[in-house]
Amino acid sequence: MRKIKALVDSDAGRVLLEKELVTLYENVQEFWVAEQAGEVLGCGALHVLWEDIAEVRTIAVAKQARGQGIGYALVGQLLDLAAELGLRRVFVLTFETSFFARHGFTEIDGTPVTQEVYDEMRRSVDPGVAEFLDLPFVKPNTLGNARMLLELDQRP
Repeated sequence: MRKIKALVDSDAGRVLLEKELVTLYENVQEFWVAEQAGEVLGCGALHVLWEDIAEVRTIAVAKQARGQGIGYALVGQLLDLAAELGLRRVFVLTFETSFFARHGFTEIDGTPVTQEVYDEMRRSVDPGVAEFLDLPFVKPNTLGNARMLLELDQRP
């Protein structure tokens, strides 16, 4: 997890949200890692939000490994996992809209859940869920990142 933390820290504040080491350990089972000769080249996580929807989180690729398809492959693995879990939709909050569009994600407004599910999800203590729900106490989105959604049955 320390190698993932170092990788995430290299982009934190610019294209990734900062993650505390304890948060990474709490979510270790969600992470997939691309490595070569023991070196972590990329990472990404799939966080199940509800019975039919998950979120792709923390996609990061080492600077020296960018442009080699590692991030694309990681997202593909996470989408495959979402399908295996029987999920129908995958959400992402991102600056990299063209990257995720290549996987079939489209920009959305609002939160793609019913009011009943929204009310249930408000009980979560996960700050990522609060961002997904766009709750008022979460820092306003002044950075320009986009909310995107993929219907897995429409995946290219």
